[in-house]
Amino acid sequence: MKKILLLLFSLSLISTLTRSQDFTYGDVSPHEMDMKKYVKDTAARAVVLNEYGNSQILIGSDEKLKVVYNYHVKIKIINTKGFDKGTVEIPLRILKNGDEEVGEVKGYTTYTDENGNLQTTELGNKAAFSTNENKYWKTLKFTMPNLKPGCVIEYKYEFTSSEWIIPTWKFQDDIPKLNSLYEVHIPGFWNFNISLRGPYKLTKNTAEIERECFTRHGAKADCSHMTFQMADIPAFIEEDNMTAPKNFMSAVYFELSEWTNFDTGVKTKFTKEWKDVDFEMKKWDHFGVQLKKKDQLKPYILPVIAGKTDELEKAKAVFTFIQKTIKWNNFTSISSENIRKALDSHTGTVGDINLTLVTALGTAGINAEAVLLSTRRNGLVNKLYPVVDDFDYVVAKANIGGKSYLLDASDPLLSFDMLPLRCLNDQGRVMSLDKPSYWIDLVASQRKAQTSNYDLTLQSNGKLKGSITTYYFGYEAYDRRKAIKKFNTLDEYVENLDDKLVKTKILTSAISNVDSLDMPLTEKYEVEIDAFDNLNHNKLNFNPFFFDRITINPFKLEDRNYPVDMGMSSDDRFILNMHLPADYVIDSAPQGIAVSLPNKGGKFITSFTGEGNNFTFSNVLQLTKTIYEPEEYPYLKELFNKVIATEKGEIVFKKK
Repeated sequence: MKKILLLLFSLSLISTLTRSQDFTYGDVSPHEMDMKKYVKDTAARAVVLNEYGNSQILIGSDEKLKVVYNYHVKIKIINTKGFDKGTVEIPLRILKNGDEEVGEVKGYTTYTDENGNLQTTELGNKAAFSTNENKYWKTLKFTMPNLKPGCVIEYKYEFTSSEWIIPTWKFQDDIPKLNSLYEVHIPGFWNFNISLRGPYKLTKNTAEIERECFTRHGAKADCSHMTFQMADIPAFIEEDNMTAPKNFMSAVYFELSEWTNFDTGVKTKFTKEWKDVDFEMKKWDHFGVQLKKKDQLKPYILPVIAGKTDELEKAKAVFTFIQKTIKWNNFTSISSENIRKALDSHTGTVGDINLTLVTALGTAGINAEAVLLSTRRNGLVNKLYPVVDDFDYVVAKANIGGKSYLLDASDPLLSFDMLPLRCLNDQGRVMSLDKPSYWIDLVASQRKAQTSNYDLTLQSNGKLKGSITTYYFGYEAYDRRKAIKKFNTLDEYVENLDDKLVKTKILTSAISNVDSLDMPLTEKYEVEIDAFDNLNHNKLNFNPFFFDRITINPFKLEDRNYPVDMGMSSDDRFILNMHLPADYVIDSAPQGIAVSLPNKGGKFITSFTGEGNNFTFSNVLQLTKTIYEPEEYPYLKELFNKVIATEKGEIVFKKK
């Protein structure tokens, strides 16, 4: 197993070493043009030939401090699939004290024309344009000209920000890199915590002192000049069942820990302890102040809990009320400007909805706390240094009768005590108004489970007729309800399902508990199946897996060096009871299989039993763990190969 490394660098440990520098712009070698594939990764659609970055804290011509980041890259496009690397999007924050900006973008494409001649096309002056995504972000976009298989693209730009944030340098990408080098210059007025994450080691890691490199209003400071370099970096390939790729990709991160005032020499610490964060969150108008508005919510909540004496019953009533009253606007956040406004307007962010829920539970007399978390796509929280910006989501924690329930009212299809998959990510920080904050595990309270019962009879006309009943539990029921709600009516949902089935006709349907979120969802269909082999009417071939058959293995990599994170355990059961006429016998039956994963991680078992003209075929697929380590990956991959092979098989009947 390749472990993820976390290396902390101290800026006070500096040695004098050789300085690095950017590579030459506009220099493409014959070898680079002749490259047909990357020998270390022949499946690569493109490869970074060279990459360079440089970050500095400078004083601009307007006497304002700014971070200046220069980026320069050269990429070989191997085939048409690599054309995506020719379209570049740079996210820029919209800030109160001056937006982040990108200066002139330079670039060119070198390619071979139809006559075998080398051609170069420059990136146009007006090729880059920006679009506003929302009130917080805008995006600068440009596309390199004349993209062709075998071409080389190169571009560079300068990024500036008014905030003291040194950009993260991502050594790894979804294509391999031959060389990646990052230089950082930090004046002594600033101290940063620096961490290298990911499985790969630096090929170069140097630091030196630059004497009196920074001056402002007579105040001078030396600079720390650091160089980080990696060579021959493999591509990072994303696969299903994982948290944010940045959790596992090799990169170097910078977090401001301390700043010294130029004029007074006073030091301000940015790295805080949790007790500092607790204090600030309790006093924050958009967090702690909102949680204190219990009395303001009484007109909304008291009618909801009227006549209820049981705490759990009250909590469920309040949860359902918030769930139905405030519609999520698809923005995540950990704060709310005004929870009453969210109630009255019937719309809001995750922060609006779930902070309202916490306060509403308190209004109902339920002990409730807010839980800050980072969603799966946002990445893991740095627990060494408390940084509120690491969190992008908040849920409620209700404490009733010695048990805790984690609640998210942003989705009308989530049942009580069920968090969406996006929230099942390591740990969350419980923020209370009357005690210190603490960590809790974010684990699924329910499984993803279903049981399908088929009862079919072979008719004299060669068709199978009978019933299919499926029970969905936990997260499987949640997913099925989402699928159903995409249609205007249940009839439309059934019609769509009927259209997709091959040789199968749905005669009648009955779907129950679609809106009863605490109950299993049930689907029952009366069906007729044309099972005849078109070439031989005396023989019938039947594949029972015509609902939700697994045809593609979700685990395709030869080697996966990051965990498989399912989010929750799963249990899938299938039972077929078949009844044959007296003149038919079984010609070919499925073989029994029993495969188990190491460490009690799961199993796949099939069984076939028959007596007279009746037989039963069943299988069970269980994944009992939520996280599988990289060394367990080959076994998980092979398990699904067995499942796919089994579900391809047919049961064959023939006349006596």
